[in-house]
Amino acid sequence: MAAERLNMRQIREVLRLKWECGFSDRKTARSCAISRPAVAEYVKRAQAAGLSWPLLPAWDDATLEARQQGTSV
Repeated sequence: MAAERLNMRQIREVLRLKWECGFSDRKTARSCAISRPAVAEYVKRAQAAGLSWPLLPAWDDATLEARQQGTSV
């Protein structure tokens, strides 16, 4: 069974907790009610896409999702 994807608001929260607050993967996972490996995967994908915190204010959810998937908007 495939895991349910987080929406961009939730992914932003994962990245915020990890990068701004310095939470561990375990603490971030607990705060967002997702698995620890899911946190690690979202952070890995964000880093691979060249993202950092704070995210650019002009980036809406569609731009962020396209960037994480390696496509352009």
